[in-house]
Amino acid sequence: MTTRPKIEYVLFDMDGLLIDSERVYTDVTNHILARYGKEMTWDIKAGLMGKPEREAAAHLLSFFPDLPPEMTLDAYLTERRALQDALWPTVRPLPGAARLVRHLHAHGVPIAVATGSQRRNFEQKSAHLMDELFGAFGGKVVCADDGLIRPGRGKPCPDVFLVTARTCLGRAVGELEEDDLEVTEEQRVERRKGLVFEDAIPGMQAGKRAGMNVVWIPDPNLVAVGTNDNADGTTSLSTVEQPDQTLKSLEEFKPEEWGLPPYDS
Repeated sequence: MTTRPKIEYVLFDMDGLLIDSERVYTDVTNHILARYGKEMTWDIKAGLMGKPEREAAAHLLSFFPDLPPEMTLDAYLTERRALQDALWPTVRPLPGAARLVRHLHAHGVPIAVATGSQRRNFEQKSAHLMDELFGAFGGKVVCADDGLIRPGRGKPCPDVFLVTARTCLGRAVGELEEDDLEVTEEQRVERRKGLVFEDAIPGMQAGKRAGMNVVWIPDPNLVAVGTNDNADGTTSLSTVEQPDQTLKSLEEFKPEEWGLPPYDS
């Protein structure tokens, strides 16, 4: 068995990691684009994952410069929001998510959610899953628009994970700057006690830049298309910070490998 650090707290991304909400994003976007004979393929979607809502939408529309003038960024976001709102109550936990979260909670392992989702969207995505999944977090959730993350510092910046560890779990991880020379050795040690679960490349990068351990569970479509480090905003898989472990789903995760309580047989 690979020797890994002993973990004391765990941070989870949400979309595409705990719940199948990425399906909704894809279906709604392509429903809108289909009117104009367009489609968001996975090579485009790869560059959107993990970005804040408005930034991701602007990046998407940049691929379709011949859309009619009335399809402005705001018009797209308004239509997309209405369609998504109707579908959020249908999202389901992804394989292994509820079991792992409830297991960690039952054993007293500090856990929290660090998501780039807006608070209103989080509430719609989670309300019907409180008993099954999200109730185990006890409200320990940081969203992109909670006012805790500075503008322009979404993933892959490490801020969301550092803020969540500090404000939700009381971990002495220090301040936000990824290149902060004032971070003490004690703070670096505290960061290394954390484990981040992510599905998107920017999120995986954010966890590594936060100085934490990262388990990456990418969508198979993301792995299939790969990415390129170029002007369209995507990033080469060969040049990003490498995750500490890559799995196909949360079902494959073995808590005991990380010094966490094993599942009951």
